Amino acid sequence: MAEAERIIGTPDSAGADGTAASDESAAREETGAPDGASDHDGASDHDGAAAPQERPRGRRRIVALFVVAVLAYLLDLGSKMLVVAKLEGHEPIDLVGDLLRLDAIRNPGAAFGMGEAFTIIFTCIAAAVIVVIIRLARKLYSLPWAIALGLLLGGALGNLTDRIFRAPGVFEGAVVDFIAPAHFAVFNLADSAIVCGGILIVILSFRGLDPDGTVHKD
Repeated sequence: MAEAERIIGTPDSAGADGTAASDESAAREETGAPDGASDHDGASDHDGAAAPQERPRGRRRIVALFVVAVLAYLLDLGSKMLVVAKLEGHEPIDLVGDLLRLDAIRNPGAAFGMGEAFTIIFTCIAAAVIVVIIRLARKLYSLPWAIALGLLLGGALGNLTDRIFRAPGVFEGAVVDFIAPAHFAVFNLADSAIVCGGILIVILSFRGLDPDGTVHKD
């Protein structure tokens, strides 16, 4: 009897399973969701959660870059305005005996008084450096690189401002230098920012740290 009931009951069970499968397929058709949609949605939710975490991190590095650049630029600009107003045309001021003094000069060349015959070329180079740094900022995920590029950007903007707005003319203006160590060229804060940024970039490169935050060892 039990065997007979099992044989007789088999079609009903199969029919019930088929009905359940049909109902499930109909439900999917009504909602428009394909098979495996729940798994795909879970993966999409995970990717979507990771992307917003990366975007704020990149934005913070970009903000750090421009904050450093603005600070370097304002310090350079303010110091030059003060030097032109109070020191230019006057006797140098000794800070550390004969080792360090403030002496206002106009420099038509590059940093530390080099290349005085190529003022326009140096102006174009400074403008190109600014454009490259701004474009690189979109892929920036490293704070040390943000600081280094911010120093470069602020220094380049500082000297470029002199090239554009100071005598003798646009793109030929002489840069205001005033920091005069003994037995060394006279320079300004923009030059210092550029040199410090360059040194930091060299250190980061030797350590294998890329602007996007990845670390590699050759």
